Amino acid sequence: MSVAVVTDSTAYLPPDLVARYGIEVVPLYVVLAGHSGREGTEITPEDVARALTSRGQHVSTSRPTPGDFVAAYRRRLAEGADRVVSIHLSAELSSTWDAARLAAAQVGEHLVTVVDSRSTAMGTGFPVLAAARAAADGATAAEVAAVAARTAARTRTLFVVDTLEHLRRGGRIGSAASLLGTALAVKPVLHVAEGRVVPLERVRTSGRALARLVKRAEEAAGGPGASLAVHHLAAPERAQRLAAELQRAVPGVRELHVSELGAAVGAHVGPGAVGVVVTPAEGD
Repeated sequence: MSVAVVTDSTAYLPPDLVARYGIEVVPLYVVLAGHSGREGTEITPEDVARALTSRGQHVSTSRPTPGDFVAAYRRRLAEGADRVVSIHLSAELSSTWDAARLAAAQVGEHLVTVVDSRSTAMGTGFPVLAAARAAADGATAAEVAAVAARTAARTRTLFVVDTLEHLRRGGRIGSAASLLGTALAVKPVLHVAEGRVVPLERVRTSGRALARLVKRAEEAAGGPGASLAVHHLAAPERAQRLAAELQRAVPGVRELHVSELGAAVGAHVGPGAVGVVVTPAEGD
């Protein structure tokens, strides 16, 4: 049985791995200056960062349509796949998962299995990669979906933003939590828990926040063999510095990816955001 793996554009997978494993990526939409475009091809991270730093510019996002997913599923089945496993960002953060479920019902739930990663960025990407590798090794659809769910449950997603205002405006974090970003110049370290963005701890400076990201990532790795990703929006130097510190702090890293967040997630975290995603080795 041949299993095709589908995800959405917020997984921010390295393009070479998308090509190697034949992963289908369905883009979200970003609305910028009254124009809606597909993330990655029509609206870039640079477009979003520029808009968010300009006064009066509003950026919003919307899910792929069920029709987008139907087209992707039918294309992969027509190309020879027997089953499709479709893995997406948290249903608590986006209705993308709902659109995928609607599409699966239309195509046939005996053909398409939809998995909620309960995270975003490489918090979704690492489960997708694990699923794609299992599919490449000949796993069944049920096994591929189980690998994705198991990897998602082990993966930690942590990040720091310059301001919580973008998350508050987009409804991704409560208004009470947004006060943490202004009171006494507190810099909250955030994480994704149970599919939602919640504060993890509070520190006083950006430098201290990055140090805590490294320490938390080291704890989450739990030993050698972990996979890591560093994300940023319009903060490449900070991301590279964070990646270098992680290489020193976490032993025996299996893989480390550094990439800029795309427009859809970038619109909610804002310029200057940096994050770390950690998937411990299997069995840790």
